[in-house]
Amino acid sequence: MLLNIDNLRVTFDTPDGEVNAVNGVSFQLDQRETLAIVGESGSGKSQTAFAMMGLLARNGKASGQVNFDGTDLLKLSPRQLNKVRSDQIGMIFQDPMTSLNPYIRISDQMAEVLTLHKGMSKKDALRDSIRMLDAVKIPDAANRIRSYPHEFSGGMRQRIMIAMSLLCRPRLLIADEPTTALDVTVQAQIMQLLADIRDDFGTAIILITHDLGVVAGFCDRTLVLYGGQIMEDGPTDPTFADPTHPYTRGLLRAVPRLDRTDDELLTIAGEPPDMSRLPQGCPFSARCDYVRNVCPNIPPELRTFDGNRRRACHVSREEVTA
Repeated sequence: MLLNIDNLRVTFDTPDGEVNAVNGVSFQLDQRETLAIVGESGSGKSQTAFAMMGLLARNGKASGQVNFDGTDLLKLSPRQLNKVRSDQIGMIFQDPMTSLNPYIRISDQMAEVLTLHKGMSKKDALRDSIRMLDAVKIPDAANRIRSYPHEFSGGMRQRIMIAMSLLCRPRLLIADEPTTALDVTVQAQIMQLLADIRDDFGTAIILITHDLGVVAGFCDRTLVLYGGQIMEDGPTDPTFADPTHPYTRGLLRAVPRLDRTDDELLTIAGEPPDMSRLPQGCPFSARCDYVRNVCPNIPPELRTFDGNRRRACHVSREEVTA
């Protein structure tokens, strides 16, 4: 097992009180496995990743355990954690235009990773950077590496971010919305690139996304978050074919389909919860079509079924899937 997260909680101190962004999330990840974390905006997807990486905002704090290859990352000093981030865990951030420094050439930004973390000479770092740009299929990499970020398209900038995250050959790659704002053709190219990276380098991947179509074609397992809590978790194919939680069913029903004859765009009624005032029970209870009296008052237990699937719901599987 490469990663074991146990009872992860993330809170933020704000002028309006404490915000509970992640509330007791637990999951595991094996080597070479691909895990999708899905859910609406504000469900805790990115904050789960930021807590793992030690990248929370100054007013944020994390508790629980994040065991990476037997080491609890939450107990490491900033210097120790920086070493793990450089050598073992890479991250692709959501917006490559803001993640790349617009005033610095790509060559300097990439070489800095290797000179700082690997102690390479600038000449060797530049050579390795060009080789990695070739690996992510940047045309004429030897010449284009000296360009500035604005001289690349959105898809090319995302490829550069992927190349930078792979320079130290990490064992785990966290991709936070890697296909946001890209057209469908470029999306497909980026996802194929990530699949090649997984196969060629043996890298485990956590994909944070809203795009369930991407998840269906790429990820081994899917973790569904809502209100900072796990609603459902399991292998992607059975989870999508037979979702057992009302929230998972709502997400899948809202995906536009070519085989749907009507023009209605289905949605989940209501609004996401206020993370500073979560209900005592299930956070989805206010929007759920199957809500019972117990739901707003008592949190549902995350139970295992069918060997390797989990769900947190007071309503029986049979009633939800009927």
